[in-house]
Amino acid sequence: MKQEKQINTWRGVAVTALCLLLVVSILYALGVGWKKADDPVVVPGDEYLTLWTADSVARAELVAYVEAVTELGSPEYIPVENRIAVFDLDGTLFCETDPNYFDYTLLVHRVLEDPDYIDKASDFERETALKIVEQNETGASFEGLEVDHGRCIASSFAGMTVEQFNAYIQNFKKLPMPSYKGMLRGEGWYRPMLEVVNYLQANDFTVYVVSGTDRFIVRGIVDNSPLNIPPRQIIGSDETLVAPDQGDTDGLNYVFDENDQLVLGGEFLIKNLKMNKVTVIQQEIGVKPVLSFGNSTGDASMAEYVTSNNPYKSLAFMLCCDDTVRENGNEAKADKMYSLCEQFNWVPVSMKNDWTTIYGAGVSRVQSAP
Repeated sequence: MKQEKQINTWRGVAVTALCLLLVVSILYALGVGWKKADDPVVVPGDEYLTLWTADSVARAELVAYVEAVTELGSPEYIPVENRIAVFDLDGTLFCETDPNYFDYTLLVHRVLEDPDYIDKASDFERETALKIVEQNETGASFEGLEVDHGRCIASSFAGMTVEQFNAYIQNFKKLPMPSYKGMLRGEGWYRPMLEVVNYLQANDFTVYVVSGTDRFIVRGIVDNSPLNIPPRQIIGSDETLVAPDQGDTDGLNYVFDENDQLVLGGEFLIKNLKMNKVTVIQQEIGVKPVLSFGNSTGDASMAEYVTSNNPYKSLAFMLCCDDTVRENGNEAKADKMYSLCEQFNWVPVSMKNDWTTIYGAGVSRVQSAP
């Protein structure tokens, strides 16, 4: 009898254990069971998005999206390798104009202000720089200026190594921003957007910058900055690179040797705007992104590419430059973007109403005289 009682006891324990194992397996399959130590954990937006207003619709949409695509067991779950986000730079992560794009003001400095280059500048470089100055002063528009500017960046810095070019950019970043107090040229980061990047990275998104600015200039802006993105994830307009002794020899017929180094070749290749952003994403990333962040029609193709026929849940956000107190805003441009967001189902971000700050404490915009 004693032996039979022990056998029944062990049978009961075994049945109970099997039942518990079955329950745990079912719960885990449903995504609500205990997680392994290496399972991803959804990081809440409240830990990162501290500079966004509490009633921001854009913030709420971003948080809801991230939670939906990163929660194990969610029908909208996106595997880590497919969590790709692409960001424009100027006007999306960084001050767009003061009084013009960073790379436009860099060319003006190089050609018209740099004592080491003024006398070396070509007529075409001077003409292009003066067009930028006129644009800054009068708002004039010049057809083809974006490509002419790219050509002049390539030619005016030709012969520099990549390291020398970066050093030049670092020095330029130390100059004061003319429209702001308490901010240098390299400090024009939109603090709430830096939070977005950090928030996405914390939830295992890979973030790329896809900019119309020269790739090496973007890398120089990001270098020694609060934006934690490696150079390999920075895409922009391109120029040639050559070896100093290569001359006109085609790369198929020249062999790089131990005494060589790469220098800027002086030829402009492509302006990475509009449709060109779509093709370069496919060429360099090879995976369709699921999130797009931009601020202008130059980012429209990228936004539509991300949100059209995507196998995963996707969104496009567009910044609207409607703050004319804390930022060099443009209400007419902002109104146009709001209309486009409604038309294409993009999520608008109001710099005026969605952010508690733009550049952080200690920075203020110099108000122009009426």
